[in-house]
Amino acid sequence: MAPKLSHIIEFVSDMDHAVKFYRDIVGLPLKFQSPGWSEFSTGETVLGLHPASEQNPAGHIELGFSVPDLQQFHAEMAGKGVQFPISPRKQDFGGMLAQFLDSEGAHVSVSGS
Repeated sequence: MAPKLSHIIEFVSDMDHAVKFYRDIVGLPLKFQSPGWSEFSTGETVLGLHPASEQNPAGHIELGFSVPDLQQFHAEMAGKGVQFPISPRKQDFGGMLAQFLDSEGAHVSVSGS
């Protein structure tokens, strides 16, 4: 089964300002807001806002996919030479997450069980 685009993350310098923009101006329904992560409903794909950092400056976008079996996906992609700066690991929110580099060197997150 092919990975499904599940979320897009935008790294932001001011969470409150970014939430107000997407909620009040763009009109997206806010699902959740916190200083470290905010999330909007956009149909099948979630728009997530995350605080910017030196590694991920404000305005930087990261794609996120979901797969049914993250370990299997990781093994298959690694076997094809895909580099994983972050191997599958359990996250604070309880799910499993990994991160790979695409053909252009962009970081792409992938989640699954």
